[in-house]
Amino acid sequence: MEEKKEEMEEMKQELDDKLKVINKIRTAEVEMKNQLDDLQQSLADHQRRSKHWKDLLSELVLQEVDYEEEEVVAELQEFAEADLELIDKQELEQQIQQLEKELSSAKPNLSVLDEYKKREEEYLARAKDLEEITLRREEAKKAYDELRKRRLDEFMAGFQVISMRLKEMYQMITLGGNAELELVDSLDPFSEGIIFSVMPPKKSWKNISNLSGGEKTLSSLALVFALHHYKPTPLYVMDEIDAALDFRNVSIVANYIKERTRNAQFVIISLRNNMFELADRLVGIYKTDNKTKSISINPTAITVLRPVPVPASQSGGSQSGGGNNTIHGPQGAPRRLSTMSKHASDLGSHTASGSGSGGTPRLSAAAQ
Repeated sequence: MEEKKEEMEEMKQELDDKLKVINKIRTAEVEMKNQLDDLQQSLADHQRRSKHWKDLLSELVLQEVDYEEEEVVAELQEFAEADLELIDKQELEQQIQQLEKELSSAKPNLSVLDEYKKREEEYLARAKDLEEITLRREEAKKAYDELRKRRLDEFMAGFQVISMRLKEMYQMITLGGNAELELVDSLDPFSEGIIFSVMPPKKSWKNISNLSGGEKTLSSLALVFALHHYKPTPLYVMDEIDAALDFRNVSIVANYIKERTRNAQFVIISLRNNMFELADRLVGIYKTDNKTKSISINPTAITVLRPVPVPASQSGGSQSGGGNNTIHGPQGAPRRLSTMSKHASDLGSHTASGSGSGGTPRLSAAAQ
């Protein structure tokens, strides 16, 4: 039997190691997928820009300029002295006057140059703004991707710790059961959620929604304690968490809260003696004369009252007997008090409540 237990422990350790390797591979896969998405988005941006510039390039056309070829002179013509003697000076002066007249009649639109400079400045300003906005967008996208990666890393780290602690808690509470948390989508754990599966002692694996009331309570408490171990909360308020539990499970939960959660304060409404008897402070809620009243009790300061013999002639009123230690509350209603061994200097705080009506107090423990 011992050898099989050792083999089982070795197989369990091997399974946990393989699960860690699988989780690392999944994390690397998620990172590669994010990088691929970034590259695809960058490729789409470049393709969009390339299409934009191609469209602009297609709009460019060559403009034809009206001129005569003989009017374009590459260089000045040189004349020899014999050629100059053959030129008619009067005819040359007439040509000069004709050219000056054409030049004076021409009215070029010089405002186009100013408009061009204005448009160029506007274009450069807009291009600079676009560059700045693009840079800011890339920085924001980088920060967003880093936050997503950080969220995923922290979630997976916490998920692994909580999963391992949940197994330990459930095995301790049920004395042999098992529980685990499983991601629906391991690549994107925030899209589909988590499956909470439980295997009660001597039973098969079930989803928590298919469990009985007591099994759901134990599973939920195991998850709460696992979350508390990962990130403690200073205050818990629990309303009749032991209603569906038997005596043994109530004792296990109560002692765990008392001994293992001293760094938190628990306010528990309870109807079970073995729950509220471990409280540091009891607060009773009862009703008399159609009024709701409360009474606070420090269990460490209570002394067990011995039954006092009552003469037969005075036995008409209520009396204590049968070994029960009682004191009388409003309108003669009996209240049973329990002694507590809890020292007042303990940090853990627990609550419990006992039911009653018509003067019987409803006890609940409040933080000391």
